[in-house]
Amino acid sequence: MELISLTLHELQRKLQSKEVHPREVIEALETRITQVEPKVQALLHRNLEEALRLADQADVSLPLGGLPIAIKDAIHVQGAPCTCASKILSTYRAPYDATVIARLKAAGAIPFSRTNMDEFAMGSSNENSAFHATNNPWDLTRTPGGSSGGSAAAVASREAYAALGSDTGGSIRQPAALCGCVGLKPTYGRVSRYGLIAFASSLDQIGPLARSTRDCAMILNAIAGKDAKDSTSLDVPAEDFTRELELGMKGLRIGIPKEYFIEGIDPQVLSAVEKGIQQCRELGAELVEVSLPHTKYAVGVYYILATAEASANLACFDGVRYGIRASDPKNLLDHYQRTREEGFGCEVKRRIILGTYVLSSGYYDAYYIRAQKVRTLIRRDFNKAFQHVDALVCPTSPDVAFRLGERLDDPLRMYLADIFTIATNLAGICGISVPCGFATVEGSRLPVGLQFLGNALEETKLLRIANAYELAAGWRSQVALI
Repeated sequence: MELISLTLHELQRKLQSKEVHPREVIEALETRITQVEPKVQALLHRNLEEALRLADQADVSLPLGGLPIAIKDAIHVQGAPCTCASKILSTYRAPYDATVIARLKAAGAIPFSRTNMDEFAMGSSNENSAFHATNNPWDLTRTPGGSSGGSAAAVASREAYAALGSDTGGSIRQPAALCGCVGLKPTYGRVSRYGLIAFASSLDQIGPLARSTRDCAMILNAIAGKDAKDSTSLDVPAEDFTRELELGMKGLRIGIPKEYFIEGIDPQVLSAVEKGIQQCRELGAELVEVSLPHTKYAVGVYYILATAEASANLACFDGVRYGIRASDPKNLLDHYQRTREEGFGCEVKRRIILGTYVLSSGYYDAYYIRAQKVRTLIRRDFNKAFQHVDALVCPTSPDVAFRLGERLDDPLRMYLADIFTIATNLAGICGISVPCGFATVEGSRLPVGLQFLGNALEETKLLRIANAYELAAGWRSQVALI
């Protein structure tokens, strides 16, 4: 098998058996990137010399020894650009490693390449990047999803074996579905956010995208755990998330939330998802219909809370301490206004304005406080459901990859791309998207994602279920022929 087509765990075996040297792996990736990156445009930056240096020093006996992993450009890697795909940070270089990067390095991994994204993680198509859009490897005229679209496209096009992304409302799972790879959003607090440039602090969570569920489990083993630098990280015992992968799903109860099967889902997506659910039954799972009655409020609640937090978090980007700054300002107010006007893109400005509005005097109680109350009701819906089932199953996205530019002038339609992923972040639970088939649209064969949702801190069980489905379904062998 061609070296770049291996999964992370297959590559690990070759490195540990000395069949392959880490330098060969980096060189193979660089050759692949040179071939396809002009078409896919998944990356913003890479440092080949540094990657080769780390490869020559790699200890392949470590859990991730010698394995290269691409990094979303919102996560600090010391000395590397960290632009968040925004003009305002185009000159910024990370002065330290994020905790997840320090832990990857401690496990022997090699951070290699910075992946494109929607600016400040605000978007569902990767078109909000200040530098360029990323193209879906299955059809270069279509979006890879967002905001971690560069990470998903890099994995799907074999420019990366695996990547880190961040998920605020579906930004790992939705692009994983649209690009035909696996994407895991861990429980809120399972993985430190220290060193992740914040979008919405109560929703953001770092997680892996990869070619298999096992690969995601391997990465989660390395990056999970309490971090004194992040007060929201959970102090829970360390786990081996690979330990139950082979147990299958026989005897488990999987809930089908009726609110996630609604009008407007692409018929081919619905057909693929229903076949995936039937396969779960054939694997021995008991399927149970459940209700999450407050799901209909999730999108509205999310775009109040997320924009409110974004408004506060992005106030620090003022051109004083780092990033670009307006030239020859008349005064301090002019400096702030022009720096932010010139540095932020349209979608970021839209969300800052909306967030500032819902936090303003006279509207705080009517919007922000009410949204927090409904968020509690959404969390209770999940808690009630998980008293009766081990996991939930539903579509990841209502559509396959849509055409680039198709929704840029229709923000509401764009926001609805995350309708099945947002509630997971509001509730703080874990979720994973795995490939479950294809739809044919205008002659293009496009991936469909099946989403499993697990209760808080039940990643081990969630990964077990996803792995059982993945191995039985066999979709992992399908690759984009770019």
